[in-house]
Amino acid sequence: MSSNVSVTTDIVIFTIRDEALKILLIRRGAKPYKGRWALPGGFLHAEEDIDDCARRELREETGVSGVYLEQLYTFGHPKRDPRGRVVTIAYYALIPSERVQLQAATDAEAVGWFSMDELPRLAFDHDAILTMAHERLVAKLNYSTIAFQFMPEQFTLSDLQAVYEIIRQEPVDKRNFRKWVLGLGHIEETGEERREGTMRPARLYRTKYRDTVAIIK
Repeated sequence: MSSNVSVTTDIVIFTIRDEALKILLIRRGAKPYKGRWALPGGFLHAEEDIDDCARRELREETGVSGVYLEQLYTFGHPKRDPRGRVVTIAYYALIPSERVQLQAATDAEAVGWFSMDELPRLAFDHDAILTMAHERLVAKLNYSTIAFQFMPEQFTLSDLQAVYEIIRQEPVDKRNFRKWVLGLGHIEETGEERREGTMRPARLYRTKYRDTVAIIK
């Protein structure tokens, strides 16, 4: 084994599709772990900033740029990669589902979305990375506006409430939620409405600070 240390970035990409929290995985087309599902990622280029590497990998795997991306943790167990000493800096990204245009990178056989309760066996230590990213996402619901990153350009309060319920995997009281979220001052009415079936038209909202996560005090 070489004494050189290589650096990679791996990205946990979350979205909400089909009323479930989904994670983007790729099926590896090369060794090691050929044919195994894994998080998207790649090696850091010699003259590349680490954050730029993560953004590049995100863009190459999803066709998306300019979305919320946060550094998660550094994983550096000596035996985490059979190719040698590889340290990975993990990130997680939150993407509204309508903005994703999936494309398999040159070293991937396939790409797809998976629910948290239907995950395949993952390559490397990606199960540990994914678990930590999910725990971070759930925790930040309580003290930030991170859930707003999943929202489309316009949405109803019911749409936003559904996001919280999907991530937390538990119901949220409608009246208290609406009072709380409107009191934050981070969303505003668009002046438009959306009708669904025979129900009264629902007001449409938008986020005031798109692609920015605020800490709630």
